[in-house]
Amino acid sequence: MVPPSIDIEEGFIEITHRGRTDVLPFPKQPGSFYHLSKVHDSHNIQFACRIWGLRSTDLNQGIVYGQETDETVIHPDLATRFDYDGVFGTVLNRFVVQAMAGYPLTVYGKGGQTRGMLDIRDTLACVELAAMNPPEPGEYRVFNQFTESFSVNQLAQLVQEVAPSQVEIVHLDPPRVEKEDHYYRAAHTKLMDLGLVPHLLSSSLIRSLMSVAERNRDRIDPAAIEPTVNWRRTTNAASAVKPGISADVLPCASDADSTEDPGSGRGFMAFSSTTAPGSDHRR
Repeated sequence: MVPPSIDIEEGFIEITHRGRTDVLPFPKQPGSFYHLSKVHDSHNIQFACRIWGLRSTDLNQGIVYGQETDETVIHPDLATRFDYDGVFGTVLNRFVVQAMAGYPLTVYGKGGQTRGMLDIRDTLACVELAAMNPPEPGEYRVFNQFTESFSVNQLAQLVQEVAPSQVEIVHLDPPRVEKEDHYYRAAHTKLMDLGLVPHLLSSSLIRSLMSVAERNRDRIDPAAIEPTVNWRRTTNAASAVKPGISADVLPCASDADSTEDPGSGRGFMAFSSTTAPGSDHRR
C-alpha cells in the first residue's frame, strides 16, 4: 500500500469537485503486484454487485499477528503455521522469532512504516460478523478489518522490552519500494458497530508468541530471516524451494496486505502433523 496523505475511509469517500458532489470508491494505490491483484478483485466484485445484483462484503484486512485461537489449542493437529521469513513472515512474528533466536530485530529503513493490525482471533471474528450480518442485494460494502495501528519501530521496541534477554534493533537498507515515514489514519468502525470486541496487542500476547518460538527453537532457520528479495531488481538470490521441502507445501500468499511478494519458501514452522500450504502476510 502507498499510504495517502489523507484519512483512509472504509470503501467510499465523498468528493466535491467543481461544485458537484458524489460518493466514489476510495482510491487505492497498490504497493506491489500482489496488492494490485486485490484491487482488481475489488473492482470486479463491485461491478458484479452493480450489474447482477450480487451482494458482497469486501474485507480490507490489516496485518495479522498471533498463532493460536481457542480452537487450535484443543489439539496439536489443529495448530496453524507461523511464518517468519523475509517474504511471508508478518512483522511481529518475525521480530518474535528473531528475539528468541538471538538475532537482531531487522527494521527496514527508518521504520516509520505504519499499518493497521489485528489478532488472528479477531480475523476469524470479523469474517463471522460479516457473514452473520450480510449486505442487501446489489450492495457492495467495504470493512477495514483491523483493530489498531503500529509503526515498525513501535513493534520492534515492544518486542525488545518483552524479550527475556537483551536484543538489538538494527536498521537495514530497505529491500522494498515504500515510504519509510508517512501519515497514516484509517477508519475502522463498521466491524466495531457489528459487535467486534478486539484483542488488543499486549505484553502477555507477545510473551505467548515467544513461548511458541521457544518450543520450536530447533526448527528456526537463521538463513530465512535475512531479506532475500529486493524489489528494485529483476532477479534475486532467493531459492524458490528450500532443499528437503517439496513444492506442494510452499507457502502461498493470502489476505489483503499490500506488501506481499513471491519468493523463498523458507522460514515457516508448520506446527501441525500435516504440513498444509498457506501463509500470513508480512508488513
